Amino acid sequence: MFTIELILRGNPVALAVQRKDQTAAGDLYAKIRDAMSASPPRAIELTCDKVPEKHLAVMSSDVVAVQLTAAKSGSGAPMGMRAGFFAGGGEEEE
Repeated sequence: MFTIELILRGNPVALAVQRKDQTAAGDLYAKIRDAMSASPPRAIELTCDKVPEKHLAVMSSDVVAVQLTAAKSGSGAPMGMRAGFFAGGGEEEE
């Protein structure tokens, strides 16, 4: 499963949707990234493969960051690592 997270201006909580397929996740990431710089701003409608009843609509001008991550197999994230945006300098510490 692949997760696409969005951070909206003025909202401290990330919004997320999932895609089962890597290509579909990459296409959605590119769609959102392109919409962020589009003029005039437009609504971006999103659905979720994991929770089909989930629907989101956001204005492209309010998206300040987008992230695509792949779910890792196994027991989940390493101890001390939380899901979401990494605010470090580009590489995670080991």
